[in-house]
Amino acid sequence: MEGWTLTTCLSVTAIMIAAYLLGSIPSAVWIGKKYYGIDIREHGSKNAGTTNMLRVLGKRAALPVFIIDYFKGFCAVILTSLMRYDDAITDSCIINLRIIATAFVVLGHIFPIFAGFRGGKGVATLLGAATAIYPPILLMCFGIWCLVFAVSHYVSLASMVAGCSYPLLVMIFATMTYDPAAPFQSMPFIIFSWIVAILLIWTHRKNIVRLRDGNESKIYLWLKPSDEEDKNDAPKEPNSKSLSQLIYDEYSYAREDVNNPK
Repeated sequence: MEGWTLTTCLSVTAIMIAAYLLGSIPSAVWIGKKYYGIDIREHGSKNAGTTNMLRVLGKRAALPVFIIDYFKGFCAVILTSLMRYDDAITDSCIINLRIIATAFVVLGHIFPIFAGFRGGKGVATLLGAATAIYPPILLMCFGIWCLVFAVSHYVSLASMVAGCSYPLLVMIFATMTYDPAAPFQSMPFIIFSWIVAILLIWTHRKNIVRLRDGNESKIYLWLKPSDEEDKNDAPKEPNSKSLSQLIYDEYSYAREDVNNPK
C-alpha cells in the first residue's frame, strides 16, 4: 500500500463494498419466492444455491441461479481492473485485489445482507471469481468436476474433489511454468488457492456426513437408475433418485408446507 493516495484507498474500498453487495444478491431466494412461492432455504438441504434449487425445483429454476451466481463472482473480480488506471497500483497489487474481491463476493453470497445473512455455499460464485483470475486452471478443475460427477452422480463430492485439485494445479503450474505476470507465481494467490480448498470442505461438512452415512442424494442428468436396472439387472440403490423423482418429491413437500402453514 506504499504510495497509495486517499483516492486510491477510497476506490479500493468502494470496489470491495461493491463486491460484497454483488455477492449478497440472493438469486436462489428471490427466484424461489417470486416464481415458485417458496423460500428455498426451508426445503431440501436448506441451502440457497444451485444444487438445492436443482433438487427441489428442477433445472429451469437452477439454471438462472447458477448463471447469476457465477457472474456475481466474475464481475466482482473484473471490477478490480478499474484500478489499473491508478498509477499507484502495480500488477502484483491487481492480483492481490482480485483475491480480496473474491473473498468479499463469496462472503456476500454466504452471508447476504439482502437475505438475513443466510445464503449458500458460494461454489458457483467462487467458480466465477476464480475464472476471472486465471481461466486455464479453472477449466481443468471443471473437467475434474465433470469426471467425478459423471462417475459418482454426487454434486457435493464433485465440488470438493475439484476444489481440492485447485491448489494442487496451482502448485504444478507454478513449478513447471515460469511467467512473472501469471497469478500462480504470486505467493498470495498460492495461499488463496489453499484457502479455497479448505473453504469448500468446510461449507460441505454436512454433505461429508451424509456421504459417510450413505444418505447423500444422487442426481442423474443423463441416465436414470431405472435405466441402469434394465441394462444391468442390478438392485436399485435406496438413496439414489432420478432428477425427476427428486423434483417431484421435494416440490410436493414444499407446496404442502406453503398451503398448510403451521
